[in-house]
Amino acid sequence: MARMDVIDYQIFGSEMQYVEIELDPAEAAVAEAGGMMFMENGIEMETVFGDGSQQKSGLMGALLGAGKRLLTGESLFMTIFINRGSGKKKVAFAAPYPGKIIPMELKELGGQLICQKDAFLCAAKGVSVGIAFQRKLGVGLFGGEGFIMQKLEGDGLAFVHAGGTLSERALAPGEMIRVDTGCIVAMQPSVTYDIEYVGKIKSALFSGEGFFYATLRGPGKVWLQSLPLSRLASRLYSAMPGIGRGREEGSILGGLGGLLDGDN
Repeated sequence: MARMDVIDYQIFGSEMQYVEIELDPAEAAVAEAGGMMFMENGIEMETVFGDGSQQKSGLMGALLGAGKRLLTGESLFMTIFINRGSGKKKVAFAAPYPGKIIPMELKELGGQLICQKDAFLCAAKGVSVGIAFQRKLGVGLFGGEGFIMQKLEGDGLAFVHAGGTLSERALAPGEMIRVDTGCIVAMQPSVTYDIEYVGKIKSALFSGEGFFYATLRGPGKVWLQSLPLSRLASRLYSAMPGIGRGREEGSILGGLGGLLDGDN
C-alpha cells in the first residue's frame, strides 16, 4: 500500500472558491488537468498515465488505472504537483463554476467515496480515482450523467466540488430520498443507488422534472448540490439568442430532451 501524503489546506472564497494546499518537501497532490490556479516556485508538475494513485507498479497497473479513467470520460493522464523545494510550498486549485469545495477525509469515510464524475477536484498523492460500477439495470439504462460514477479510494484527503448550495445528509438504515440524478455529488458506498420511473404520465407531462429520478437508500452519508453543471449549461444554452431551445423545458419535450442529453 502506498503512503498517502498528509497535506495542509485552506479554502478561500464563498461562491467561487479555490483550495490552497501547502506541501512539505517531497509531498505531492494529484489533480485533473486544467484545475490548477497557481503554484509557488519549487513545485514541479508531472503527468502520469493512469489514475494517479501510484499504488500499482508496472505496465499492467498503469493500464488498469488509465482504463478506469477512460470509462468515466476523463483523460488517460493525471497531473501530479510535487514540492521539489527545500521548504513548504503552496499550490491552489479553483472550482470550475459557482459552488462549494468539500474536503473529504477518506480514512474517516471508510476508505472509499462514490462521486459524480465531474465532482473530483484534487487530492493527496496516493488517492486512487477510478470507476464505480452500478449493478442495477435501471441505472445503466436511464442514469444519464449519474450512471458513470467515480470511486475515490485511499486513506488521504480528497476535494470534490458541489455546484450551487451544498446539502449534506446522513441517511439512517432503510431511509430513502429521491433526487434528480445530476444533484448527486457524492455518497458513501453503503448507500444504495438506483433509478426509478415517475410512474404517472401526468407527472411526466407537467412536473418539468423528467421521467426518471434517483433513489438513495441508507445507511450512509450523501452530499447533494443545488446546481448541477448540466442544468447550468442547459439554461445558458437556452438563453442564447437564435440557438436556444426555447421554452420546451418543463414540458414532455423538455423531459425527453433532458433524458436523451443527460440533463435528467
